[in-house]
Amino acid sequence: MNNAIFSQINPPPRLLMGPGPINADPRVLRAMSAQLVGQYDPAMTGYMNEVMTLYRGVFATRNLWTLLINGTSRAGIEALLVSAIRPGDKVLVPVFGRFGELLCEIAHRCRADVHRLDIPWGEVFSPDQIEDAIKRLRPRMLLTVHGDTSTTLRQPLQELGRICQRYDVLFYTDATATLGGNPLDTDAWGLDAVSAGMQKCLGGASGTSPVTLSDKMAEHIRRRRRVEAGIRTDAHQEGEDEMIYSNYFDLAMIMDYWGSERLNHHTEATSALYGARECARIILGEGLDQCIQRHKIQGDALMKGVQAMGLDLFGDTAHKMNNVLGVLIPEGVNDLAVRHSMLHDFGIEIGTSFGPLVGKVWRIGTMGYNARTSCVMQTLTALEAVLHRHGFRTPQGAAAQAAWDHYTLTATQNA
Repeated sequence: MNNAIFSQINPPPRLLMGPGPINADPRVLRAMSAQLVGQYDPAMTGYMNEVMTLYRGVFATRNLWTLLINGTSRAGIEALLVSAIRPGDKVLVPVFGRFGELLCEIAHRCRADVHRLDIPWGEVFSPDQIEDAIKRLRPRMLLTVHGDTSTTLRQPLQELGRICQRYDVLFYTDATATLGGNPLDTDAWGLDAVSAGMQKCLGGASGTSPVTLSDKMAEHIRRRRRVEAGIRTDAHQEGEDEMIYSNYFDLAMIMDYWGSERLNHHTEATSALYGARECARIILGEGLDQCIQRHKIQGDALMKGVQAMGLDLFGDTAHKMNNVLGVLIPEGVNDLAVRHSMLHDFGIEIGTSFGPLVGKVWRIGTMGYNARTSCVMQTLTALEAVLHRHGFRTPQGAAAQAAWDHYTLTATQNA
């Protein structure tokens, strides 16, 4: 093969305003370009400890076991579920979008006894609906999605922790799309396990997944502990429960690796860890509450601008995520043609949705490094021009003006 036919990687400039991934913060990219060190170098283990401390701040938790899973956000989900769910365990999954379906899929692969609770896409569950199902089914675990980007809605979790404690149910949520841009208080809400992803509100690159485990969840997983032959010694004690049926995603072994023993499991993804550390450092430097507020201001500015164009929103907007907006595609407007023009004429990516919403809803994101006024204004201006060209008449300039008015109002209120 003649390698000369392949040029150096030089991706086109894009403003990623879809549901994720987003443009990574330049500071994160610089951190990821730092030189590698050995996995047991004191510098490396020091960075691992710093990551644990930083993400306790991001997750709003005191959990000791707050660490990274090497792999995308789905790797974090799978590590938690395969480590926590024993074959035959009964789990309850409230499904209000595509990523609730994913939790069912992974739980089935863990050989769980999966019970789903369904609601039309565009709605969320009330605490009473979930409590009634828990009372009826008595599951071992409740598996939830905090924010489902397929519908752009956020499931209220604040009351579910108390419900789970009342019935001795382990409480997990997938916060891939919400952590860092929406309120999520791990300890106050009684969450036993949370997983997230870097490529959305955290402002980084996909490839590593922060997770946090309560003491109760950690002990539940430790009861399934096995130590690999070849590194096991007489001092290692194994758990009494059925083993975890994954090696790579075995959280008991991963905890041994991140813990004081540093028992070998895998080689930590060094560059990804550098990036994850910088994401958390930036967020906590800004202030977690301030970061969440920034996402809300920018998300609401986008919403005001979209509405000023005469476009309708999808779903129950009282429960919309701060960082992704669902927009109904107007009758007679070609979805693919609009997104093609946005991408190739303006260099801006927006997304459609999945399943029953394909070709019916655009999903526009304002998250992480892209939760900025300039990104919102560019996107609104470009979308207005493209829609006008494709025959949907919008009040020219109204979108930008509505966003400006929102920024002025919030600046006055926060003064």
